[in-house]
Amino acid sequence: MTFWMALILGIVQGVAEFLPISSSGHLSLLQHFFSMEEPDTLYNILLHFATLVAVCVVYRQDIADMAVEFFRWVGSLASKGGREKGRPPEARRMILMLILGTLPLFLVLPFDDLVEGMGANPMFVSLMLLLTGCILFLSDQYGGGKKTARTATVRDVLLVGLAQGMATIPGLSRSGTTIAAGMALGFERNFAVRFSFLLSLPAVLGATLLKVVKVAGAGGVDMELLPMYLAGMAVAGVVGYFSIGLVKLLADKGKFGKFAYYCWGVGAVALVASFFA
Repeated sequence: MTFWMALILGIVQGVAEFLPISSSGHLSLLQHFFSMEEPDTLYNILLHFATLVAVCVVYRQDIADMAVEFFRWVGSLASKGGREKGRPPEARRMILMLILGTLPLFLVLPFDDLVEGMGANPMFVSLMLLLTGCILFLSDQYGGGKKTARTATVRDVLLVGLAQGMATIPGLSRSGTTIAAGMALGFERNFAVRFSFLLSLPAVLGATLLKVVKVAGAGGVDMELLPMYLAGMAVAGVVGYFSIGLVKLLADKGKFGKFAYYCWGVGAVALVASFFA
């Protein structure tokens, strides 16, 4: 992998990880049609970590509020014998929502190898991009409500979590599927985006830790590649930061579904090309 290739992969990761266009789908198609070298496992981990940092920067206030509320909650339970009266604060409800929303991912773990294998089939990935476009288009037509962290139900959260689990399939956008699911369930548009990106934190962090363990067991790290890795991470993080802002802006204006036309275009071209590749 060359230095410029590392930067290109960083840009693709930063854009496609947050825009609802499927980062896994794009990387799979780029590798298949343009013979782009697949990034090594460590670099792939670092790129995901960089986009994780981007989410933490954008939603730093939410994360800080949840951290403070977590320790208040623990202290309150210890001092009151595990009983509390009244409705829990919004930050505490968000903690519970993130835990519940992450649980469906455990249903996907046994099929991890199967899901990764799907990415090797460009025709399948193309069809999933077309499906992503349909999901995004419908999100603008029927999505959007008034539910927030204070009013979302357990059922709502679990369904968004199931959507996230389904979006592990290459070509299905994680952000697009979860945001669309939230809107369809009556989430307020900004809250649907906010919950989707916060929900990515435990998912990406968990997947990153699992891969780190595998890399550590496989051998050491080539320190000569470190500058290239750091440059790619910086690009992915910065591009990811602005990508999140774009998603928030378009969702707020009710134009989230505009990404559908891009997914349809790329999916259709890739589908036709897959017959001749």
